[in-house]
Order: sequence, then C-alpha cells, then structure tokens
Amino acid sequence: QVQLVESGGGLVQAGGSLRLSCAASGVTFRSYTMGWFRQAPGKEREFVAIINYTGGATNYADSVKGRFTISRDDARNTVYLQMNSLKPEDTAVYYCARGQRYGSIWDQRQQEYDYWGQGTQVTVSS
Repeated sequence: QVQLVESGGGLVQAGGSLRLSCAASGVTFRSYTMGWFRQAPGKEREFVAIINYTGGATNYADSVKGRFTISRDDARNTVYLQMNSLKPEDTAVYYCARGQRYGSIWDQRQQEYDYWGQGTQVTVSS
C-alpha cells in the first residue's frame, strides 16, 4: 500500500518556525525527486519546494525562498520542509508528493507527480 504521510503542521505565530515531515512507505523513494505543495483556502494548490534524487539540488517558489528549506533522508524514506520566519500568508494545507525518477528540480507542474500525501494544516497567526 502506497502511503505518503505528512506531519508537523500546527498553529504558530508570525515569525515562528515549523518543520514538516513526509514519510513514504510502499513506494520507491530513492532515485525520485520529492516536492512540497500547498493550498490556501479558496486558492489553487501551488508549488513550494523540490529536491532532486541525490539531495544535492533544490528549488523554491519565490514566495518562500530564503525562509524554507527542503531536505531528504533516504535511509528513513522521509523528506522534510523547514519553515522559518512564517507569515500569515503561509497558512495552507501542505502536501508532499513524489516526482519523477531522476527528475529535474524544474519539475514544478503537479502533473509531474504521481503519489501525494493527505496534507497537513499549517496556520500562521498575525
């Protein structure tokens, strides 16, 4: 059974930090790019961050660049999203997803991703 399970969301004040985790099971993790997306109320789901299969290259949406950091631990089949200096506009449901095998960090379109988690809520209060 394929599962991507996000955790680490919650309520935080503006300026605070959260670390999201996404644990994969039943699906090949190593050799694939992994991405984070988010969906705010009333808005479409959007790209947040991507990490390549080696962990050596990353890419971010302009809105989070310099504040968020994506990383991966292939031994634990887990990808992380460290979120610092959070803003109220970061409030959303955050999803992790598996990208392409040996894919590019430019694979930001959602149709490039085949498996998705159920999401974790992040709420940033002002």
